Amino acid sequence: MSNSLVIIPTYNEKENIPRMLETVMTLQPKQGGTFHVLVVDDGSPDGTAELVRQAADQHPGRIHLLERSGKLGLGTAYIAGFKWGLKEGYEFLFEMDADFSHNPKDLERLREACMNGAGVAVGSRYTPGGGVSNWPWHRIAMSYGASLYVNTILRLGVKDPTAGFKCYRAETLRTIRLDHIHFVGYAFQIEMKYNAKRLGFPIAEVPITFIDRELGTSKMSLNIFKEAFLGVLQMRRFDIRPADAANPS
Repeated sequence: MSNSLVIIPTYNEKENIPRMLETVMTLQPKQGGTFHVLVVDDGSPDGTAELVRQAADQHPGRIHLLERSGKLGLGTAYIAGFKWGLKEGYEFLFEMDADFSHNPKDLERLREACMNGAGVAVGSRYTPGGGVSNWPWHRIAMSYGASLYVNTILRLGVKDPTAGFKCYRAETLRTIRLDHIHFVGYAFQIEMKYNAKRLGFPIAEVPITFIDRELGTSKMSLNIFKEAFLGVLQMRRFDIRPADAANPS
């Protein structure tokens, strides 16, 4: 069984990252294999990277750190992680937040969906069995409204198109032209799903409960929201073709 790589972008996550790493390290997938972690840290001034290095010393070969010089955006962090993971030969690559809004125990169910044929498995709040916890009603309404908006414009057919908890098969990421992804905020999540669908990869939704962060500071901003809103209108005009088979990016 091939190992799986969980990519976690961080910026000032010292309250969460040690516990998150230890939690993932204790997972013992029933389907076999092992979860590895790549933390992509954007120059956190709070010492997040040093905590990752300390955890890596305790789990040689399973925890990795990619340090960048500053806040370069969520999308570019994941793309850097995807390229690193593809080069290292991982078969399944995950996106996951550091703040426990995504339950690490759901990683196995996402991987199982990809093992059963999905090109992308989405941890979905809005598919039957999914939900959210600790969110005010207006944030739920905004998120659900965004999902309806995305599906109206793009006809994506995914109940939670903005979701950021996902598993990709390596083949899917090799086929998407990662260097041609346009967006860096939450529109990135939509664009990646849209590319996968347009390129013919099945998208499976796995119900999860999203729990709002208890520690640290949310990275959501008005600019990120505006990028997603306007970006959806632009995506229908994008030239979506498979990557050259000789070049996984």
